[in-house]
Amino acid sequence: MSKSFRKGAAGALLDEYERAIAALQQRVVSIPDADLTRILDPGTDDENCKSLQSILTHVVYAGFGYATAIYNSRGHNMERPVRSYHLTVKEYIRDLSDVFMFTEKVFQDLRDDELLQYEESRKIKTSWGQSYDIEQLTEHAIVHVLRHRRQFERLYILH
Repeated sequence: MSKSFRKGAAGALLDEYERAIAALQQRVVSIPDADLTRILDPGTDDENCKSLQSILTHVVYAGFGYATAIYNSRGHNMERPVRSYHLTVKEYIRDLSDVFMFTEKVFQDLRDDELLQYEESRKIKTSWGQSYDIEQLTEHAIVHVLRHRRQFERLYILH
């Protein structure tokens, strides 16, 4: 089987983000819709982590947030889409694809030499107070999906 790879550092980030999202989609695709709202972690105080629905909503909302922050760092002024809770896995699969497609559009005009920034003034200030360059924020986005895929496996598949 032949796999094509995107070019450059930006392409590598997109390839890995796409892979991480696809892995999460593969994990959840066969989940019955009725299980979306089942409380998986009643002991957590984090509302984003109680059910598969809350986890997926959080991953989608965060994914749009990362891409929107990168987009806005390049001179735009866009609001990220609102947080949406769904009752079907199919809707989350679509939303995850939409996150990736939007991120891909944001990266369309990015050059590799724009990814890494050393000057604090050229970094993106996140809603949680940290500053990242585009490369770091995208790496964070990738690992965010992977961490929640692991969380899903731990809470849903192993129980």
